[in-house]
Amino acid sequence: MLKLLADLLVYRVMGITPATRLGDSLDFFFYDTTKIFLLLAIIIFVVAVIRSFFPPERARRLLGNRREYVGNLLAALLGIVTPFCSCSAVPLFIGFIESGLPLGVTFSFLISSPTVNEVALVMLWGLFGWEIALLYVGTGVILAFISGIVIGKLKLEHLVEDYVYKIRMGEREETVPTWRERFEYARDYTKDILKRVWLFVIVGIGLGALIHGYAPIDFVVKYAGPANPFAVIIAVLIAIPLYSNAAGTIPIVQALVGKGMPMGTALAFMMAVVAISTPEMIILRKVIKPKMIAIFAGIITVAIIFIGYLFNFIFAHHLLGA
Repeated sequence: MLKLLADLLVYRVMGITPATRLGDSLDFFFYDTTKIFLLLAIIIFVVAVIRSFFPPERARRLLGNRREYVGNLLAALLGIVTPFCSCSAVPLFIGFIESGLPLGVTFSFLISSPTVNEVALVMLWGLFGWEIALLYVGTGVILAFISGIVIGKLKLEHLVEDYVYKIRMGEREETVPTWRERFEYARDYTKDILKRVWLFVIVGIGLGALIHGYAPIDFVVKYAGPANPFAVIIAVLIAIPLYSNAAGTIPIVQALVGKGMPMGTALAFMMAVVAISTPEMIILRKVIKPKMIAIFAGIITVAIIFIGYLFNFIFAHHLLGA
């Protein structure tokens, strides 16, 4: 239905000739814009209701008596369903440290929560199928788990700003909301998220539409295709200075994959944009020292590159049956 409406708007109402670059680009833009915003509105509301059962205080208590390995895994899994954004990085970091969590466990959560985005999960499911969506979740959890363990083994506590260990945040009384309050929270949360991401999504869809309609296939395949052994590295390095969220990058990934970019390379690009965003690094500077930021970013970069090559290998050998 949405595809028919996009075709009608572009080819009938606007009078664009079918099978042209402009027509393909505009059709891609209007179809994806409608579909993605519809998915966003529905899925964010549902996930917000689920998230109302996992406030930060409960997350801190669930992880408070855990140690390495088990704690890293639980933190990575909990990050999927726990609210997180760059603005909450500092209070969450301080709260976890104050609760006595090991530094590595704390970073497993801080990596998983923004990287494994439930909106991106549903959108990937709709665009590429459940195998790719689950691959995305598994990749993000593994990335957060291993990176947290590595950071913990490096014993970097001395690179946390001294004042963090002196803060006593205290416990806030947790009340159980009614279902009406949960739905009201979900409504307000959905409005807030849509206000935050709509521009990223529009820009992402616009870039995806340009790539879909105008980017030469030979150019994409040459520099980001399976024949280039450095494609994953190039994609990750390009993504590091960029800033968006997973929802904004998915239309670009969709267009690039359609032009011949391997799925592993595309996933590495998307995860690098989300996990190593410049604003988050700037905000984390308030609680950790520059050397630790460099180590943190370096570990994630290497892990994402490895994951990109690994899944390119998997897809190339049809191990997923995709």
